[in-house]
Amino acid sequence: MTSPPASPSKAVCLLSGGLDSSTCLALARREGYECYALSFDYGQRHRVELEAAARVAAALGAASHLVARIDLTVFGGSALTAGIPVPKGRQAQEIGQGIPVTYVPARNTIFLSFALAWAEVLETSHIFIGVNALDYSGYPDCRPEYIQAFERMADMATQAGVEGRTHIQIHTPLLHLSKAEIVRLGRDLGLDFSLTHSCYDPAPEGRPCGLCDACLLRRKGFEEAGIEDR
Repeated sequence: MTSPPASPSKAVCLLSGGLDSSTCLALARREGYECYALSFDYGQRHRVELEAAARVAAALGAASHLVARIDLTVFGGSALTAGIPVPKGRQAQEIGQGIPVTYVPARNTIFLSFALAWAEVLETSHIFIGVNALDYSGYPDCRPEYIQAFERMADMATQAGVEGRTHIQIHTPLLHLSKAEIVRLGRDLGLDFSLTHSCYDPAPEGRPCGLCDACLLRRKGFEEAGIEDR
């Protein structure tokens, strides 16, 4: 858990509309931060997640919710941004082995850079991101050493950091939690899970496929937590 601010502080919270980022936003709110939610329309296959992000930001009382529009389809290289099939029905032991084709090259680096820019404008040193290093899909930019390296870079790359006026803190309260622990935390925080979206390959109307890695990890988390996913 992160330490609550001595007085209300602003925080930029990356919000995809999924289970993890929504729980992270709810936790930041409970800890007393004034939250500025940041989402991305990057050409993702599951763009419906932006509707979920808007619902969550409104429900949790974010001070502001911005959607940054960038086009990562110009690079492709991922099942989420190119015409590459999303893996379906993988066994639990397969998920987390190697880097899957749903990895979007440099996505968290890009997202955190945008968050860093907004944090500097807001004159805050606090950024929240719902990365997880346990029940995750093998992404290299969800590891603790990556977050630590980005913090070091951020202090060298910003005016406030160079002038010694701040030290960027990237809060990762879910980093070492299992998916079941995240589900229980979300419940304890009063998060309405029905507002969230996790599927990588939803139907046109937004219904989750139930078979991609994101759907399977979500189902596993709710089942192990003993909580119904509405």
